[in-house]
Amino acid sequence: MTFSESISTCFAKFSNFNGRASRAEFWWFFLFVTGCEFIADVWDYVTGETEYGFFIWIVTLITLVPTLSVGARRLHDVGKSGWYQLLALTIIGIIPLIFWYASIGEKKNNKFD
Repeated sequence: MTFSESISTCFAKFSNFNGRASRAEFWWFFLFVTGCEFIADVWDYVTGETEYGFFIWIVTLITLVPTLSVGARRLHDVGKSGWYQLLALTIIGIIPLIFWYASIGEKKNNKFD
């Protein structure tokens, strides 16, 4: 999956928390969102906003649901529930999430197909 395919797929399936997402789809979309947040943060700084400015809020609102959706589908690909994303709230839970996001998906059918 290419960069542009990943972005279009994630926005097309923004409300679909079922199914699977490949590693490429997840990581390309993660790169896209990170880049958009960086650009918005720089733009906010240039316009004199401090902390969380207008543009970073806009980017966050636009990408929040697609990011959660692709994260849930990525976890489904490795056989985990999408609810495991809540581990990120514990800070230390980010470590297993990164491991699962980077893992190769299950080749066989699982309960999330």
